[in-house]
Amino acid sequence: MSLLSPPLPISIPHCSTHHYTTVRLVNPRNSRAFRFHRNRRLSSIWASAVLVHRSSANFPASGEVLRRIAASAVLFLSLGSTLFSFPAVALTHVPPQDSSVTQLQEQESLGTGVGKSENVEDFDDEELQAAFEKWKSKTYALTVPLRVVSLSNSFPPVWLKDFLRSQGKRVRLRSEFRQSLQDIFHELCLPLQKGKINPKSALAADVVTLGDTWLSYAIEKRLIEPMDGLEDQDWFENLSEKWKVYLRRSDEGKLDSNGRIWAAPYRWGSIVIAYKKSEFQKRKMAPIEDWADLWRPELAGKISMVDSPREIVGAVLKYMGASYNTMDMSEVDGGREAVQQNLASLVKQVRLFDSRHYLKALGVGDVWVAVGWSNDVIPAAKRMSNISVVVPKSGASLWADCWAIPAASRIATDQIGGRVRGPSPVVHQWIEFCLQSERFKDDVVPGASPNSLESPPVKVSEELTRGRPKLETNVIAGVPPSDILARCELIEPLPEKALSEYRWLINSVQMPERSLVEDLRNRVLSLAHGFLPKVQSKVA
Repeated sequence: MSLLSPPLPISIPHCSTHHYTTVRLVNPRNSRAFRFHRNRRLSSIWASAVLVHRSSANFPASGEVLRRIAASAVLFLSLGSTLFSFPAVALTHVPPQDSSVTQLQEQESLGTGVGKSENVEDFDDEELQAAFEKWKSKTYALTVPLRVVSLSNSFPPVWLKDFLRSQGKRVRLRSEFRQSLQDIFHELCLPLQKGKINPKSALAADVVTLGDTWLSYAIEKRLIEPMDGLEDQDWFENLSEKWKVYLRRSDEGKLDSNGRIWAAPYRWGSIVIAYKKSEFQKRKMAPIEDWADLWRPELAGKISMVDSPREIVGAVLKYMGASYNTMDMSEVDGGREAVQQNLASLVKQVRLFDSRHYLKALGVGDVWVAVGWSNDVIPAAKRMSNISVVVPKSGASLWADCWAIPAASRIATDQIGGRVRGPSPVVHQWIEFCLQSERFKDDVVPGASPNSLESPPVKVSEELTRGRPKLETNVIAGVPPSDILARCELIEPLPEKALSEYRWLINSVQMPERSLVEDLRNRVLSLAHGFLPKVQSKVA
């Protein structure tokens, strides 16, 4: 038998109870202990331990003893070889362990450890710190809403793109247009009357267009809010003193040097007179230059005019050398009777008083002269031919479209979109943008820059006007000549006594019985009736 061969199994004497001693196997390389505890049977291990029988019963004879001793010696030598070869096998299959990991495992087995090594904690802390630094360096865009409700065609759409480009992505701009100033004013009034606000109405907007002649009534009825903090705004500081005096009002809407600012102008213009040059040249009539030309006999029934009492009576007052804002007619030369007579004469000259169709009558040739606002007349005249546009020499009324803040906070609401907060924080940026002189360089705005009311107008580049039909006019970039502008007036609010006198004058004269609008409608119907039989005959 070889010493390295597996040992023979040992027959274990039968006994009722077996007692085994503990055998400790020592690894000499790392002094790790592998213990086999008592009462653990070694039947699965080939002679890995020496069995010591502590019972004296049934002890064998002497010959048998010698034979067993010899066998025991062989087993002892085999056991020694196994002990020396065991560390190499153990090292092959058991990976080396760090002392800190071993200690942590022992803590976990005892329930006293934290379950995570210190190195893992450091790694997690570094990862969290890096993520936190990345989060801090990240920029988040703040979006600010701005809803603008404006009069249609009162500014070009390119303004919206330019404003968004100047503000970046922080502004969420919504722009809506209304066909007339009356529509906007109606939307401001209706929710306050009903006590309920519609999120889509003009009252829920941040800023709206308001005509200067509507300003007093809007203030008196608390439809708009005053503009606060204007002392810190550049646009207000650069605004001319003439505008500041005109826009500073009391809580009742009257001019007040100690009042507050309720609106900001973004364009202005004047009343102008347009006439057909071809008709005047054909009849060798002198061109129109001033208000007095409207009383010429050859123009009777050939004039159309806007239907506005202040403009109609104002034209008469200018013709008589008085002011548009006259409060007492007795101060005019000839008194109220003279004003009434001149008004009656003008009414006989005018064929149509209509603020919407007065230019259509000029276009179809039913009238030769049209009196209206420059923002209406000048664009229409550019589309027509042989039209001249002038501001009367003795001066005219000035109009202005303004930005105003609706008084939405007066109505408490929980509806989505209802503005119970203050106006958007970028309202003043929008106003300042609209007041920049470069907005009017392209000659696409039907009006003039507010900055040009008391300063030279912005010159329009010749390249922009090249190829366009040339309009014969004394209005340059929306501004009358400086000598005529000095005689022009902004229409101021009048006290109730003066307003009642204006109404009396209008009611005292007989307006044209038949409207030219009805004539135009009848003409279209007659053409349609004449056209239908021809179509039917061709089909048959």
